[in-house]
Amino acid sequence: MKSSLIALAAMAATLAAPAAFANADLAQKKNCMACHALDKKLVGPAYKDVAAKYAKDKDAVAKLSEKIIKGGSGVWGPVPMPANTQVNEAEAKQLAQWVLSVK
Repeated sequence: MKSSLIALAAMAATLAAPAAFANADLAQKKNCMACHALDKKLVGPAYKDVAAKYAKDKDAVAKLSEKIIKGGSGVWGPVPMPANTQVNEAEAKQLAQWVLSVK
């Protein structure tokens, strides 16, 4: 009985936990980490800097999702961000939400 309760609690915690690792894995899989890092600028800005910049923007998920899919330039300097053709809309939204959660 006790082991069943422990297993049930572990399963509930897994289902309730944020998908932070899954999204980091998705960012790696979709080649986002080639230009971005969590806490330092590489080619593009650090994810924590993006999260800070958009922290109070209620449309941030939509804006970042679009930027992930279509690319863009001028927001973080002269180096353009290319479109990511490997990412669909649902993945772009998931990645945007994750980026905004980075501290």
